[in-house]
Amino acid sequence: MFRDTSMDYYTPDEVRELWNRNRSFSDEELLEMDEVEFRARVRERSHHTLEIQVYQAAYRNKKLSSKQADYTKRLLRIWKERGLSEELPEYRYASFLIDAAEKLVNGDPVDLSPYKPTPVTEQMEKDFFTILKERRSVREFTDEEVPDEIIDKILDAGLWAAHGCNVQSIRYVVVREKNEPGLFKGSDVPGGPVHLVICQDMRCYRANCFTPVRNQLLDAGAAGQNIVLAAHATGLEGVWLTFPNQGFCDRLREKFQLPDYIRLVTYVDVGYGDQTPHPPLRGSVKDAVLGRF
Repeated sequence: MFRDTSMDYYTPDEVRELWNRNRSFSDEELLEMDEVEFRARVRERSHHTLEIQVYQAAYRNKKLSSKQADYTKRLLRIWKERGLSEELPEYRYASFLIDAAEKLVNGDPVDLSPYKPTPVTEQMEKDFFTILKERRSVREFTDEEVPDEIIDKILDAGLWAAHGCNVQSIRYVVVREKNEPGLFKGSDVPGGPVHLVICQDMRCYRANCFTPVRNQLLDAGAAGQNIVLAAHATGLEGVWLTFPNQGFCDRLREKFQLPDYIRLVTYVDVGYGDQTPHPPLRGSVKDAVLGRF
């Protein structure tokens, strides 16, 4: 069941049906499942059936069922039977959650202090808002080559964006203009030296198939926001762009032989900026807030 519209919502009964379906796969079905979908299910199920409950128990002294980790344990058993690496991030995180759940069930404390974020200093706060407010949409670039390591750092920032239910759908196509001149012709701005195409692997959403399309697109939008901020933080500039028509997407899909389950959402051009735009002034918070209750 899938509705290709961002405005549709499922009824409570439909949600329950889909939720139960997520948990009703046999071992055989899980063993034969596409690897991308299976790994997404491990992430999503660990999140919904264990992660939330573990943190509630750890921080709110709520009793944790002795069976709370059973489903995640089953998924990791299937993981091993499939021969997947135990060094992959979802396996390692699910294992951490199982270990934490077992400690809580036994009445033992779970030490989460090693994962506490670095305290934000006054200088860190100032630097963050400087990056946030001094980032510009830059449409002219120098010919200076952008190193791959900087591109990878920026793409990594996109992967660390918030993502609904932790299904982690974000994928990229990186295109240097010098290698594919004119491929992005048709945009309303001059092409940058590096095009970062933000895609989504739709197989991941089979793990949570009642996610509204608007939420799926917000997942890509969150990645895009991290990317433009990271570009500025690493000394590059960029501009967030959109595909003007379906033909543009079809041209990229054909060129890079992208399968149907890869959705092209948006792209960001980055490079070393060759202009300094005036800040596009914003309205006040007072005018933006519709009410405080």
